[in-house]
Amino acid sequence: MTEYSEILLDVADGVATVTLNRPDRLNAFTTTMLRELVAAFDATDADDDVRVVLVTGAGRGFCAGADLARGGSTFDATDETRAAERTDFETVGGVPRDGGGIVSLRIAASLKPVIVAVNGPAVGVGATMILPADIRLAAESARFGFVFARRGLVPEAASSWFLPRVVGISKAMEWVATGRVFPAAEALAGGLVSQVVPDAELLATARSIAAEIVENTSAVSVALSRRMLWSMLGASTPWEAHGVDSGAIFRLGQAPDAVEGVTSFLEKRPPKFPGRVGDYVDVVPAWPTRPADMP
Repeated sequence: MTEYSEILLDVADGVATVTLNRPDRLNAFTTTMLRELVAAFDATDADDDVRVVLVTGAGRGFCAGADLARGGSTFDATDETRAAERTDFETVGGVPRDGGGIVSLRIAASLKPVIVAVNGPAVGVGATMILPADIRLAAESARFGFVFARRGLVPEAASSWFLPRVVGISKAMEWVATGRVFPAAEALAGGLVSQVVPDAELLATARSIAAEIVENTSAVSVALSRRMLWSMLGASTPWEAHGVDSGAIFRLGQAPDAVEGVTSFLEKRPPKFPGRVGDYVDVVPAWPTRPADMP
């Protein structure tokens, strides 16, 4: 069993709750947190009893961005201390992979649906890492900021792909170009989050959505649907979706979950889906995948 020092992982009632756990630093992002988040999503993918992953932060913040304790060298990949921490990182285009991107692409590849409950400031990587989540909720006290231009940087964590698809290019550029921190109400109006709720109701709201998924749906159906919807954002024609749909319907139409779904409906009773996600991961290709020609 993996030991965690900067996150918490708890599994109960089909829901895995991942909590960023550096409350004294507003859950600022570190290389250790990066590794632990990847390990947590590896664990939830491997556990067929996990139906939904819920991500939130400990204390009064979600994630205040990268830990800036190293000062001006914080983002310098040639800094000896930083380089030593990341000696095992793969490269992309001949340079070390961006740490935020490692996390966001791992979340994007999750087999299980991901709900994020933003309980306070979500700035920098704290804002970009949530973009691959399927459902984003915010407490009234939450604040968001794509502050990179104010730090002499550019958006990371593959957010130049995710953010315009989530909120549209105009709103994405407004937030990125100004680098300002904005309130939860603006995040809701811009489509970054789907609900804003009182702080005291945030986790209960997130858990209610998770419970609805756990109690009423096929784990296999939800997992494969997640892959299909996200991967088709990059499709050039609906025929690509038609091909994936057709293959999935062909396979699942013969599977026990489809039988149970129809039978339980006709018998007017709650369904008890027997399917295990691990048995059907080949039905829809994994996403996102690294292109074969990417160095």
